[in-house]
Amino acid sequence: MAIFSVYVVNKAGGLIYQLDSYAPRSEAEKTFSYPLDLLLKLHDDRVLVAFGQRDGIRVGHAVLAINGMDVNGKLTADGKEVLEYLGNPANYPVSIRFGRPRLTSNEKLMLASMFHSLFAIGSQLSPEQGSSGIEMLETDTFKLHCFQTLTGKCELFDQNLKLALEVAEKAGTFGPGS
Repeated sequence: MAIFSVYVVNKAGGLIYQLDSYAPRSEAEKTFSYPLDLLLKLHDDRVLVAFGQRDGIRVGHAVLAINGMDVNGKLTADGKEVLEYLGNPANYPVSIRFGRPRLTSNEKLMLASMFHSLFAIGSQLSPEQGSSGIEMLETDTFKLHCFQTLTGKCELFDQNLKLALEVAEKAGTFGPGS
């Protein structure tokens, strides 16, 4: 079992520390002829699939590479705009690799803040007096655990944090299919 990410959030909802420990991304590569049967749009300086799903390519996947050359945001490795390049029929057939984009620093900050808000709402809506809030959110693909320090303080390399992560990993509560 694997721990995919660790987020340390303070009591005000600010992200103190974040670590991604996973490498694999779900990717799909396909060769297309003109015109593309997918609708691509620019969103947050990334070219994303806005409409059309097929062969492992899903809405929200980003263009990661074109003809084996990595894409950086909205530009190809040689500086051409992706949407402009794919709009030219002379560039076809073209091989495009799609996948889930990595989160930006700003997106990580927003996720930490949103989780803190959900945690606070859960604490207040609980029918139990003095509820400690959300302990775990479970979906069909992952489990999100929330550990709190007893003192309300967290040192990044505190033995309690290390121990909690070791116990959780040994228990097999993190990772795919858990």
